[in-house]
Formats: sequence, C-alpha cells, structure tokens
Amino acid sequence: MNPILPFIFLSSISLGTTLTLMSSHWMLAWFGLEINTMAIIPLMAYNHHPRPTEATTKYFMAQATAAAVILFASMINAWTTGQWSIDQMSHPAAVGLASLGLAMKIGIAPLHIWLPEVLQGLDLTTGLILSTWQKLAPFALLTQLPPLNQELFIAMGLASTLVGGWGGLNQTQLRKILAYSSIAHLGWVFLILQFSTPLALITLMTYFLMTFSAFTMFKINKSTNINSLSTSWAKAPALTAFTPLIILSLGGLPPLTGFGPKWMILTTLTSLDLNMVATLTALSTLLSLYFYLRLYAMSITMPPNNTPGTLPWRLYTPKPTLPLASTSMLTIMLLPILPTMLSTLN
Repeated sequence: MNPILPFIFLSSISLGTTLTLMSSHWMLAWFGLEINTMAIIPLMAYNHHPRPTEATTKYFMAQATAAAVILFASMINAWTTGQWSIDQMSHPAAVGLASLGLAMKIGIAPLHIWLPEVLQGLDLTTGLILSTWQKLAPFALLTQLPPLNQELFIAMGLASTLVGGWGGLNQTQLRKILAYSSIAHLGWVFLILQFSTPLALITLMTYFLMTFSAFTMFKINKSTNINSLSTSWAKAPALTAFTPLIILSLGGLPPLTGFGPKWMILTTLTSLDLNMVATLTALSTLLSLYFYLRLYAMSITMPPNNTPGTLPWRLYTPKPTLPLASTSMLTIMLLPILPTMLSTLN
C-alpha cells in the first residue's frame, strides 16, 4: 500500500468523527458516520487473506444495517414532528430506533454478534481503532437523545455486562477476549448514560485508556493468544511486569484506575434506588474478572508453554514505547483524581 493511503484513510476517519461531533442535523451526523465506516474498510481489508476479508464483509453489513435504522429513525421524527435537529427528537418510536441503531454500531448486546468475529479477523492496530475511535461518534449522538427510554438503556447495559462476562470465559484468542471486554465495559457506559452523562464520559475515556494500553502491549509482544503470553517475558521483561497490572485494571480491581468508574456508577445507581440493577452489574463483573485473572496467570505465574521451535528471545526493537509508557501509568495510577474529574465536569 502506498504510504500516503493510510494517512488519507485515517484523516477521513477523523473527518467523519469530527463531522458527527459538530452536527446538530441528523443528515450531517449520518454522513459523518458513513464516512467513518467507509474510511476504515480499506484498512481492515489491507491484508489480502480470507479472515480480514470476511471480517470486513461482516463489519460492512452490520454497519450498513445500523445506518439504515438510524436514517429511518430520523425520517420518522421528521415526518411526525417536522424536525431534523438531533436535540429535537421527541417521537418515542424514533428515539427507540435511533438508540438501537447506534447501539448496533457500537456493539452493545443483544446487537453485539458481529463484534467478536470482526475483531478476531483484524490486526491489532486496526482492532484498536475499531475498539476506541470508532465508538466516539455514536456515543456523541447517544448523549444528545432525550431520556425517553431509560428502561431500554438499563436492559441493554445489563445484558452487555453479562454477555461480555459469559462470552469471554472460554476464549483463548486475545482479540476475542478484548472484544468481549469491550462489550462489558460499554455496558457500564450504557447503564449510566441516561442518568449522568459526565460519568458516562469518564467511564468511556477510562475504557479507551485501558484498551489502548492492552492493544499496544499485545502488539509489542506480538501476542495473539493466551499461550503466547507465557513467553512474553523473553521479549520484554519490563513490559511483562506491567502486563498483570494493566489486565487487573481492565478487570476493575482496586486501587487501579479501572475500579474508579465502576465504583462511581454503582454508587450512582444505588442513590437512584436501582439496587437490583447495581447488584446484578456488580456480580457480572466477577465473570469478566475470571478471564482477566486467566490472562494474569498466563502472563506472570505460569511457566512457558513452548512448542517445538525456537523460543523468541529478547532483541532490540525500534518500536515506539513512549505512548504505551504514558497510558500504562495512567491505567494504573489515575484512580485518586477520577472523583475530581467528575466534579469538574458536573
């Protein structure tokens, strides 16, 4: 691929997200979402192999279906109320359809089926873009929808935390584990989105931070499955020491960064008398924590599971590690200032 093409595609992805973030009209926001989708497809299909091609096809079909639902919802609202403004959407059917379409674009349960298979077929760099940047625009639109479907958001958020936990239990491929981790974390965001937008934003940004650290760590170690983590000590010993902390932060264990948003969400749900929802969500975290602990065990406490071949050894690599160093420290040590950030946004 010509070196200028990735720059063009990444610029188009940024343009699509920026257009959606700045739009107050449904058609402009829809155009931004479509630019986002079409710009990442060449990056996904860059490797001429059946797996990336299959993943690209599944991604395109899921995103096209979601885009059609969103466009249909905006047309229903324009037909019934005469308004194309995003913040003026007031018809219950239009709000419900728009919420479902945006949830499908993100990968929220029960509209999550495409996400694990698509992420498994991509390389780690494109998977990182799909798991982080591609979710900004849909969430920006979700925050502008009126709170007419709080029960729908609670149900989908709770389902996502459960599906994300159950789905990752028997997985051995790291990209599928990160896909189910994404579903579970975004379920937490969905739970609180209708009640506290600043807290949902902090939860989303914390998820982006932890996911960036995890994807970058696996990319530097060239790890694609659980067994390959047991030999990562030979490639980067210092990075291997940080690996368990990043994994446990994804699991939400105190005193790491991942614990902060979950603790504040459970506190908010309890203050709203949603005690059963808070209890079920907290219990669903134990499912996710189990497969995070499996990664922890394979990365630091298990002996290498070597295949009959040459063991990868520590060699100098010119890969940039400054972004990983910065995000890893934030992934581990950001907990004390999260309440201050929330009070500032409020």
